[in-house]
Formats: sequence, C-alpha cells, structure tokens
Amino acid sequence: MPSSTAPGQEDDQEACILRFSDLDLKDKSLINSSNSLKAELDGSTKKKYSFAKKKAFALFVKTKQVPAPSYECKEKWWKCCQQLFMNQTSIHRHVATQHADDIYHETAFILKQLAATLSTSKSVTSANKKNPLKEYLTHSHEVSAWLPDISCFSSDELKSGQGSEEGEVLLYYCYCDLEDPQWICAWQTALCQHLHLTGKIRIATEGINGTVGGSKLATRLYVEAMLSYPLFKDYLCKEDFKISRGGAHCFPELRVGVFEEIVPMGISPNKISYKKPGIHLSPGEFHKEVEKFLSQADKEQSDTILLDCRNFYESKIGRFQGCLAPDIRKFSYFPSYVDTNLELFREKRVLMYCTGGIRCERGSAYLKAKGVCKEVFQLKGGIHKYLEEFPDGFYKGKLFVFDERYALCYNSDVLSECSYCGAQWDQYKLCSTPQCRQLVLTCPACQGQGFTACCVTCQGKGDRQASSPTQDSFKEECECTARRPRIPREVSQHAQL
Repeated sequence: MPSSTAPGQEDDQEACILRFSDLDLKDKSLINSSNSLKAELDGSTKKKYSFAKKKAFALFVKTKQVPAPSYECKEKWWKCCQQLFMNQTSIHRHVATQHADDIYHETAFILKQLAATLSTSKSVTSANKKNPLKEYLTHSHEVSAWLPDISCFSSDELKSGQGSEEGEVLLYYCYCDLEDPQWICAWQTALCQHLHLTGKIRIATEGINGTVGGSKLATRLYVEAMLSYPLFKDYLCKEDFKISRGGAHCFPELRVGVFEEIVPMGISPNKISYKKPGIHLSPGEFHKEVEKFLSQADKEQSDTILLDCRNFYESKIGRFQGCLAPDIRKFSYFPSYVDTNLELFREKRVLMYCTGGIRCERGSAYLKAKGVCKEVFQLKGGIHKYLEEFPDGFYKGKLFVFDERYALCYNSDVLSECSYCGAQWDQYKLCSTPQCRQLVLTCPACQGQGFTACCVTCQGKGDRQASSPTQDSFKEECECTARRPRIPREVSQHAQL
C-alpha cells in the first residue's frame, strides 16, 4: 500500500528506530521529528541501518517473484498488487513508491534482530556447537532442499481447482521459537510458488500463521512439507490444518512477510507470550461447557462468560448462543477492551473462542496476566474445528473468513440483516466506494435500488466520484466507524446476552 510517511519525516523516524530500539515501532506518534538525532548516529550504526534497509528491500522483492512463461528468455517475473512486472527496474520502482511502509517496518525488524544477535553472539555460538538440529539445517540451508518433488505431477494437476470449487483452503498456525524468520519467509514463498498456492502467511520469531489456497494435490503436498520440516514437525500435526472448500481463486495473490507478531494484537510477544495461554478445551469439551452455561436459568448471576475474541463484523453474521461479542473493529483493540471492562471478568470462568484458535492463544494469555479471572479456557482449533464436529451445535450462523469467500456456511441460520431494509441477509460485499474498505450487508433488492455502500456518507461520495472521475481521492471518513466507540464499555453481561 502507499506509504503514509511524509518525505520530510522519514530520516528522523529511521534515526529514532536506531536510537530507541525498544519503542513500539508501529506507533509512529511516539516518534518526534528531530534532525539532531540522525546527526548523533555513529558510522557503525549508519552502516547497520543501510544494510538492514537493503536486506529488507531485497527480501520484499524476492517474495513477489513468479516464474516467467516458458517462451520468455528470463527465468522470473514479479507480481505485486495484482500487477505483473517483467524487469527489475519496474518492480523496484513499484516497491519503492507503493510499499515504503512495508520496507520501513521490515527494516526496523531486521535492526532489532541485529541488536539481539550482537548482544547474544557468544552464547549463541556456544549453543550452536551443541545443537545437531541447527547444524543439520545449516548444511541444508538452500531453500530448494526443502521443496517437495513434483516431477511426477503435471502443471495442470497442481493447478486444478483454480477458478472452481475443486480446490481447498488451508488455515493453520504454529507457535514455536524461530531464530531465522527471514529464511522461513523465503522458503514459504518458494514453496507456495512451487505448488501454485495463493494466500497470506505471517512469520515472526514466535512462529507462523497462514492461510493458503490451491488444488487438493497442492494443499496435500504443502501440509506434507510443513510436517516434515524439522522446526515444525514436533509442534504441528495433520489435525492442526483446518480445511475448507475453495482454491487459489480465493486470494488475489500470495503475500508472505515477516512481522513482530503472527497475529496483530499490538503487544510485543516479549511482554505477553504465547507460552502462557488459557486451558485448551477440545470441541467436545467446549460443547459440554457451553451446554452447561446455557442451561443456567439466570445467566446474569452465572460465574461463566462465553467470550467471542473476534471483530464485530465477524460475530455479526455468526456466533455462539449467549456469548459476549465485543463491538471492536480490530483484534489490536482487544487488550484495551479487557482493560476497560476488567471488572466484568473478575472472579469469572471465561470460555474464549475465535475462528481458528490463534487469537485466543495470546488473548487468553493477556486476560490471565490481569489476574482477575477464576479460570480462562479456550476452544482448541477454534470455531472451524467445532463446526466440523458439531455443525448443528450451539454456534449459529456463518463463519467469517479473511478471504474473498467472506464466510463459510455450516447451518441454515441467518443472524444478521440488510443494513437498508432489515430483511434477513448475511452475505458481505465490499462498500462500493473505492476508498472505503468496510464490509456491507445489502440484500439483492436494495442492491438493485443502488444501495451498495456501507453508509449514506460513502454512498454520496461514491455518486460524486462516478459523476466526476477526475476528482481528487478523498480520505475514508465513514459514518460506520465514526459513530462506533473504539473501545466499548459493557454496561453488564445481561445487556450483551
């Protein structure tokens, strides 16, 4: 996406990253413009920054590589933002102008890694001598050494399912310590391109989180590759991959990147670790707990809260009966939501759930760290695994997914309604105003009348832009977000029930 960093601020931000490496690098409001900071940097620090920025740029460009057609002399092209680039100059220009923010965060991450590596170099060197797995991986460090053999399959076999319902979408995550997330990023990029998979994969020192789509053959080979890789095989099993109908067409492209967190909660993994989560409950155990909770006559006096950790637009079209569904727009708001409503959870048994389980891992760790709950439980495998066992259980409505399908259907319940006429409707579309990325529920009848935006403000902007396409782009100023409190305060559990 285009950089939101003003040219005059970029150097100052770079200096701040180097001088204050423990700052939250995503919070640019912490960075004050001051040219004196850069002047204080010594030559060694400047060299480290230059190295980090070049590495960040090269790694980002590498993730966009795609094989060139066989009739071309060149071996590779690049694909980014649904555009095809046939030479290095054009992809470099595109990345420099459109992805400055991505390079900025990647550079900051590499600098943090460099600082950590330098401070622990002696102990790491000593440990490596006694680590056979690391020595083994070092000797097999070429990405190609960890790609599956596909010589016995035709290209058509690997690509079948693209543009049809013959393929699959995988959803998975794995929390484990990764010393070299950059290498894992390069391997995942090569692996997905090798198998013609599309999707989104986040990698960090705390693990990997991915959702990819392709043919059934390609997804099977992907799972096998993940389960055979030494760093993951002791943590992942076949059941950790949630499977649904779909394919490569469910994602516009392949996006693989290195981040500080594999799910963006907005708090450093060093402060709230995945290693201290709530108690995992299998779908069967969770089902019994929900059944017990719903059987209570007075839920207001219950010592149990059934907590949905997802965003409001997800729970709007599907949720567990009797749940507390926070009206938040991003998971990064969840910690503030807990802080604002901490008394609600005091001396309560909390049953948490999310789509696939990953948000509950650190969400439950955060809630536990507050020390107010009696017990904190989480649904292992998330709603996805629950619905595989209990399609007609206590979860009603659709399951929202973050791809172009928007939702998966397991039962016939429709919980939401058209934003315009109030008729039952639960199929999301993007707001018709290009600058707005809100999801809108508008039934076919209202769509036919031209009601295709998320609110009146966006509808008016869209109409004006259509009548004068040369008009300058405008910022997203949407009533949907303006009238919603960023962090809601719950009056009582009864109000939510």
